[in-house]
Amino acid sequence: MNDLLKSWSERLRAARETRQELELRGGGSKSFYGQAPRGEVFDTRAYRGLIDYAPTELVITARCGTPLAEIEQTMREAGQMLAFEPPHYGPGATLGGLLAAGLSGPRRPYAGALRDYVLGVRMLDGKGTLLRFGGQVMKNVAGFDVSRVLAGSMGTLGLITEVSLKAAPLPVAELSLRFESDAHAALDQLARWAAQPLPISATCHQGEVLTLRLSGAQAAVRAARAKLGGEEVPAGANFWSSLREQTQAFFAGEGELWRLSVKPTAPYTDLGAAQLIEWGGALRWLRFVESPDPVLLRDWAKAQGGHATLFRGGHKNRGVFQPLAPALLQVHQRLKRAFDPAGVLNPGRLYSEL
Repeated sequence: MNDLLKSWSERLRAARETRQELELRGGGSKSFYGQAPRGEVFDTRAYRGLIDYAPTELVITARCGTPLAEIEQTMREAGQMLAFEPPHYGPGATLGGLLAAGLSGPRRPYAGALRDYVLGVRMLDGKGTLLRFGGQVMKNVAGFDVSRVLAGSMGTLGLITEVSLKAAPLPVAELSLRFESDAHAALDQLARWAAQPLPISATCHQGEVLTLRLSGAQAAVRAARAKLGGEEVPAGANFWSSLREQTQAFFAGEGELWRLSVKPTAPYTDLGAAQLIEWGGALRWLRFVESPDPVLLRDWAKAQGGHATLFRGGHKNRGVFQPLAPALLQVHQRLKRAFDPAGVLNPGRLYSEL
């Protein structure tokens, strides 16, 4: 353990003894997400830099404070990418924050989620102990896969110090198509396309426009383009980047932004707000000017096999995430006690009971 990690370990042990609550934070680009942070800020950006990158092995390992933009640039130069397209939400996004938030972008339903690409993690738990889970290949993962449990844990289980991720090759060809369609027709069309061998890598419906991205081999993309028709989108990469980073007009303004994750076959339902639909129908973004009834949204999402999250804005005291069933909450509480027995790491950031 180097000197910085030793000092961090000592600080965590002291926090445990004094019951000092700590807010683990990297670049702070996702501080809006989850329940309101509380406690003394523990800045993790000092521990940064690539540890190992083997393009031929499709594995990259870096320290928690490494800027996400730096990692993606290094991978692009080698013709590779993080296939789950993680959102940054600001220039300060770090690798540790990426894993803690557990968010994936437009390519997620076609390439997999962040947790599918986590190979190994090193972390300091709430007792200041340096732990290691997984490794740099899939066969190193056996038993209870803690490294994947950390994806989306919001720093409640420990301070992530290093992460190993699977890399993926950049697609050889990529283009985007646009179609005029209302939401009902768009969902029907997306369901039909999902049953066909098409190189779809992202979808978005908003207003009366359905936008589709094709990625893969030149021949496959050309054949799909000819079959589907539609209007080609100039600078399509910019469209998907703005969607990933939520800089499009739909996401601007005051009010509440809700994120509903449901079955892709869930019908379009007017829930009282403008909607943007991603992931082939499986992700519904709702922008409310006035606060909605969270019970209505969560009951609808649950009925459609999913859950609803207050993503931005609003009153967090109503609960940001879908309430857990009692048995599942007990599992989370046992994990929290095992890794952070004093309950000082990002307390309440996921649920008030954690």
